[in-house]
Amino acid sequence: MKITIDTGLCSGHARCAATAPEVFELDDNGYALPFDGEVPAALEEKAREGAFACPERAITAQ
Repeated sequence: MKITIDTGLCSGHARCAATAPEVFELDDNGYALPFDGEVPAALEEKAREGAFACPERAITAQ
């Protein structure tokens, strides 16, 4: 699974990181950082939950 973050849509709500801190990291201003590489199979469900938590729908997990 890959995660894509549309940084133009991210508003810094940080719900992704609150829901799935194992997957999502934030920069110093509270915006989601791009995820580098493949999400480990054990974290795929958490990645989906974090993406769903984004009110801007800036995150795609597929």
